[in-house]
Order: sequence, then structure tokens, then C-alpha cells
Amino acid sequence: MNKVIGLIAGSLRRESFSKKIAKALVSMAPEGFEFKIISIDDLPVYNQDFDDDNAVPESYVKFRNKIKNIEGVIFITPEHNRSVPAALKNALDIGSRPAGKSVWNGKPGAVFSNSPGNLSAFGANHHLRQSLVFLNIPAMQQPEVYLPHIDKVWDDQGNLKDQDVKDFLQKAIGAYIEWFRKNK
Repeated sequence: MNKVIGLIAGSLRRESFSKKIAKALVSMAPEGFEFKIISIDDLPVYNQDFDDDNAVPESYVKFRNKIKNIEGVIFITPEHNRSVPAALKNALDIGSRPAGKSVWNGKPGAVFSNSPGNLSAFGANHHLRQSLVFLNIPAMQQPEVYLPHIDKVWDDQGNLKDQDVKDFLQKAIGAYIEWFRKNK
């Protein structure tokens, strides 16, 4: 049976580069692994009252169950105002609640950040890592995955055309699989 690794794109935008990267990664899963995109698009802002009042939105239940059923996770994120996009932080919060029932605990992770600019979402990458420490998601350290000028690597159909980026992502996936095996 394949080990399932979740891919979570931190952007809600229809033409999100993070979503395109996630789509490209699906085909890079090595033998014995399956990469599964997990959407965060329909998650209302976290409110503890939902859990306290036993009125949890169905989208929370589905999301939490999807995270429970994966063995590792790769976060693919842009940067919003030098930090993690609100939608991605919201997904982390939803999965971490109610207190003591986090679905994230112990799942080996990685952070792949991207930007049309030079900084490659460096701030979001490191802010996300701070949250992962608290959530007990061991995050792969090397290679660091910063993808600059991500707007220039796609063809007209949204497929990854840049061979250097493909090769780097494949190397990063290989490193993540090794990290996963050591930390699972």
C-alpha cells in the first residue's frame, strides 16, 4: 500500500502558482508513495465556538479527516505581506483544534515557497516553520526550497516547462522522501 503525502497549496487564487506547483509534484511521487492535493479553498475562518458548541462545519470535518489519513505533508506557499497567507494559517489552526486533538502531530513535513520576485517567499517559509514547530511537524531542513520568478516557468496550459525547476523539484522530492523515512 502506498504511503500518502498531502500537498497543501497556501493560496486560494484560481491561477495560483502554489496550486500549479502542487499539480506538478503529483507526478513526481516515487514508487510506493502517492501525492494527494488537499484543498483549503472552502474552509471558513476558524472559530473555537464551532468546536465548543458541537457545530463544526462539514468542511472542517472533511479537512481534518483528510489530514488524519495522510502520513506526511508538503506545504507549498506564496508570501502575503512578508508572512504566511491567512488561508494557510487558517488551515493549520483548523487541523490543530480542538485542543489536544491535532491532526498534524508527528507528520513529517516540508515547506516549498515561491514568488514571482527574487525573495521566493522567504518570510512565509520561515514563519510557517515556526508554526510547524509548535504543531510537532518535523520540517525538512535541506534542501531549502525557494522558487523565485515562478511566474516564468509555465507554458500556456499551466504546465511546468522549465527543466531546471523540474530537476530541482525532483531533487527536493527525493530529499523529502528520505526525510520522511527517517522521521515517520
